[in-house]
Amino acid sequence: MAERVLVIGGGGREHALAWKLAQSPHVQQVLVAPGNAGTAKNEKISNSAVSVNNHMVLAQYCKDHNVGLVVVGPEVPLAAGVVDDLMAAGVLCFGPSAKAAQLEASKSFSKSFMDRHNIPTARWSSFTDPQDTCRYIRGAEFPALVVKASGLAAGKGVVVARDKDEACQAVLDIMKDKAFGSAGETVVVEELLEGEEVSCLCFSDGVTVSPMPPVQDHKRLLDGDQGPNTGGMGAYCPTPQVSEEVLQEIQTSVLQKTVDGMREEGTPYVGVLYAGLMLTTEGAKVLEFNCRFGDPECQVRSCLGRPLGYKKYTRTVFYFLPSSTLSVYTLTHNAFTLYQSDRDPTLSDVSEMGIQVFHAGTELKEGGGVMTSGGRVLTVTAVRPTLESALRSANEGVAVISFPDAVYRRDIGHRAIAHLSHSRLCGLFGESLIKPDQPGLGGFAGLFDLKAAGFTDPILVSGTDGVGTKLKVAQASGVHGSLGQDLVAMCVNDVLAQGAEPLFFLDYFSCGRLDVRVTSSVIAGIADACQTAGCALLGGETAEMPGVYGPGEYDLAGFCVGAVERGAVLPRLRDITEGDLLIGIALSGLHSNGFSLVRQILQRSGLRLDSPAPFGRPGQTVGEALLTPTKIYSRLLHPILRSGAVKACAHITGGGLLENIPRVLPPELAAELDACRWRMPAVFWWLQQEGGLSLDEMSRTFNCGLGAVLVVSKPEAQRVLRLLQDQEEAWIVGSLAHRPPGETPTPDSPPYCNLNRESAYRQSKLINALQNEAHHGEQASRQRTRVAVLISGTGTNLQALMEQAKKPWSSAEIVLVISNRPAVAGLKRAALAGIQTRVVDHKLCGSRAEFDGTIDKVLEELGVELVCLAGFMRILTGNFIKKWSGECQKTLILSEEVDAGAIVVQEAVPILVTDTEDSLSERIREAEHRAFPAALELVCSGAAKLRDDGRIVWSHSAQG
Repeated sequence: MAERVLVIGGGGREHALAWKLAQSPHVQQVLVAPGNAGTAKNEKISNSAVSVNNHMVLAQYCKDHNVGLVVVGPEVPLAAGVVDDLMAAGVLCFGPSAKAAQLEASKSFSKSFMDRHNIPTARWSSFTDPQDTCRYIRGAEFPALVVKASGLAAGKGVVVARDKDEACQAVLDIMKDKAFGSAGETVVVEELLEGEEVSCLCFSDGVTVSPMPPVQDHKRLLDGDQGPNTGGMGAYCPTPQVSEEVLQEIQTSVLQKTVDGMREEGTPYVGVLYAGLMLTTEGAKVLEFNCRFGDPECQVRSCLGRPLGYKKYTRTVFYFLPSSTLSVYTLTHNAFTLYQSDRDPTLSDVSEMGIQVFHAGTELKEGGGVMTSGGRVLTVTAVRPTLESALRSANEGVAVISFPDAVYRRDIGHRAIAHLSHSRLCGLFGESLIKPDQPGLGGFAGLFDLKAAGFTDPILVSGTDGVGTKLKVAQASGVHGSLGQDLVAMCVNDVLAQGAEPLFFLDYFSCGRLDVRVTSSVIAGIADACQTAGCALLGGETAEMPGVYGPGEYDLAGFCVGAVERGAVLPRLRDITEGDLLIGIALSGLHSNGFSLVRQILQRSGLRLDSPAPFGRPGQTVGEALLTPTKIYSRLLHPILRSGAVKACAHITGGGLLENIPRVLPPELAAELDACRWRMPAVFWWLQQEGGLSLDEMSRTFNCGLGAVLVVSKPEAQRVLRLLQDQEEAWIVGSLAHRPPGETPTPDSPPYCNLNRESAYRQSKLINALQNEAHHGEQASRQRTRVAVLISGTGTNLQALMEQAKKPWSSAEIVLVISNRPAVAGLKRAALAGIQTRVVDHKLCGSRAEFDGTIDKVLEELGVELVCLAGFMRILTGNFIKKWSGECQKTLILSEEVDAGAIVVQEAVPILVTDTEDSLSERIREAEHRAFPAALELVCSGAAKLRDDGRIVWSHSAQG
C-alpha cells in the first residue's frame, strides 16, 4: 500500500528529497512543511502549513493525515528532539535523536567525542571567555586560526582567519557582538588544516554504515574560492580526488568508528551521518559532523541516485548511477518577482535542457507568480557523463534562468577538473618537467576546449610579455624561481584588464647552455603561478642557442590566452563618465617594470644586491626586496569584473601611473589621482631620492604603489571596495573629470592623467623619513615611538591606529589605551590585540586636575612618548597639555583650544547629490580612518614636529 510522507523543511535540500521520494511507486503523496514555491504545485508533492515547532500538534497531524514516515531535512528540529517526540507518539521518523544530534549541535561535544574515540581531527580547545580565547590563539604552537561558534549557526558559524589578529577579531564578533546569537556563547578554536576538503555521508541504522559517493561543496561566495563563507554555492559528485582506498579508510576510521562510539555511549545513531573532511598529508581528518543531508550535497545525490524501493522507518534505498552530477546555487539579497504567470516559460526551457531546478528561497505570490525570499534562491543541477559537461550544462541553465542581482559561481568543480586535467597530462607527458635522461616530447600543439569552460558567446583575448631586465637582478642574485610568477602575472594581468578570464599559458625559455637546475626552478615557478592564476600551463618552448647568450644568461617570454563573454569586454568606454571613482589595488613591490633605471640607481648608490635593504621587510637584502614577485590579480578581480560593477581596469605596467590609466579612458576625460589616499612602499621614495628623480619621472616609470586601477561608478564604489578589502589592500585613489580648460580633445588626442603633486610630496615626507631611518640600520632594531591612545567609546579610530602600528615599517608602537568610561568596546579591542588598558573614570575624580594627574602618572609609568586622542570626550587642562607638548620628545596632537591647532593631515570629503546622512557619515568615518593613522606615522617618524609657536615643522630628512 502506498504511503504518505512528510518532509520537514523549506530549502533546496527538502525540495530534492521530496522530488526523489515522489518517484517511488510506494509513496502516494509527499507533504512538505513549510516548503517553498517549488514544492507547492506538483502532481505528488504539496506544501503543508502544519507547525513543525509544536511536536504534539505535528504528531497529531501525522496521525490525522495517515503520514507513514517523517523525513527531517534541517538540523534545528533534530537538535530540538522532533524525532524523539514523534517516535514516542507512534509516528515513524527518519533522523537521529536529540542526543545523537549533538554531534552537530555542539561542536565542543563533537570534538570531545572524537578525542574519546580516537577519530582523527584537528587540534582544538573550547572557551567561554573571549580574552582566554585570544590568549590561546596567540600562544598556540600551531596555527589556531579556525574559529567556530559551538552551536548551530545555519552552516555559517565558521571563520577561517588569515592571521592571529583576524582570528581574535572573529572571537570578538562571535562572542561579544553575537554574530551568531547564542550559538557563539561557546567558541571552538581549531588548528588550520591544509589539503582537499570533501564531504562523506552515510546511512546508518545505529549499527552499520552504508556510504554514499563523496561530494565536494564550495562554501565561498565567489569564483576561485574568494569572498565570504556561505551555506554552500554548489557541489559536485563523485570526487575523483578520493580514491577507493581513501574512501575505505574514511568508512572504517571515521564513519563506522563514529557509529560504534555513539552506540557504546548509549546513544545509537540512526539516520544520515555527514562527515566534513580534510584530506591532509597525514590522512583524512574530520572538520565537522552534521546529522542530516547537506545542502547542496543532497541535490547532487538525489539526481545521481535512483530509488529502488521504499521501506518503513529508516530506509529509502538509492542506487547511484555511474555519472557526474553538478549543482550551482544562485543567490540574491532582494525580494522581487521572479516570474508572473502560472507557467514559467524560463524554467520550462531549462527542463527541456535536461536540467533539474530545485527551489530554496522562493515563495508563492498572491495572485500567482513566484518571488524570491532572500538568500540562496535556486539550485540548478545537471547530470552528464563527465564532470566538465555537467559544469557546462549547469552554467548554461543558470544563464537561462538568471534574474537581476543574482550571484552564482561558474567554477563549481574546478578542483576536480584540475585534478583530472593533471592526471590526463601526466598520462600523456609524464610527471617530470625536465628529465635529461628521459627526454620525452609532447605533441606539436596544445588543445583547449572552450565549450567545456562554460562560455556561451566568448571573445578570445591574448597577451604576451616578458620580465625585462629584472632577469639581470635574478641572475646576479642566483634566485630564479620567483621569475616564473613575474612572467605569468605580467601576461595574466594584461588579459584581465580586458575583463577576460585567463584560460591557458605558454612560455618561452631561451639560453646559451641549458642548466637543468636553473631551468627547472623557473619552469616550476611558472607552473605554480599558473595554478595561482587559475589557468592551465598548456605548453612551452625551451631553446638552447650557444653563442647567442653568455654563461648563466637566459631570456623569458610568456603568452596568455583568455576569454570573456561578448557583452562583458572591458573597457566599457561609453559607460565611463565624469565623477566615476578610481579604486587602486596594492602591489607587492616594484613588480617587473623600470628595472633598467633601478639597476643604474643601485650602482650609483654603492649598494650591492646582498646589502641590507634600506626598504622592504626587516632582514631583507636589496636583491630579495627587488625580486619580490609581481602580484597575480585574477582570482581577486575576476569575480568582481564579472559582476558588471567595473567599467574599466588598468594594469599598471611600463609607463607607470600616468601612461597606463589613460589607456582605458575616453579621450575627453582625465584621471585625477591623490597620492595621499594610498600607501606607497618605501622602495619608490628611496629610488626617487637616490636617483634624483622628479615626481613626473617617477609616475611615468613606476606604478608607485598601485598594481591595478579600476573605474567604477560612485554608487558601486563602496561595495567593490569592501569586496577587495576582504582580501587585499585597496583604496579610492581619485576620480574622473573633464580635461582641463583649453584642451579640446580630438580623436587623436592623447589621454590625460594628473597626479596631485602636493599630496604626493606630502606622502614622500612620511615614506622618506622611514627610509632614512632604516638606511642607518636594520628596520627590526629601529626604535619605535611609544604611543598611548585616549578613548571614550567604541574605538573605531583606535582600530585604524592599531592596524597601522602592526605594519612592520611603522614608527609607532601602541603600548597603552586609556578610557574615561569603563567597559567600552574600545577597551575590548585593545585587550584582544594584547595592548595594556586602563580606566580613569572622571566621575570618581574630585577635579579636572586630579583626573589629568592620574592619567599623567599612568603615562609616565609606561614610558609613553606620544599621546593621541581618538574619540576622547573630556577636555584636558592647560597644564597637562603644556607638559606633554614641551618635555623631551613628548608631543600631544592637539592645542589648548578645543578643535584647534596645527593640521598634520587633512582630507576633503565631497557631499554627493545622492548622499543620505548615513552615507555621508560613513565616508567621513572612512576618511578619518585614513587620515588619523597617516598623522600618527608622520609625528612618530619625526617627519612632522610641533614648534613652540604651535605650527608644524617638517624635518629636513623628510623633504625628499
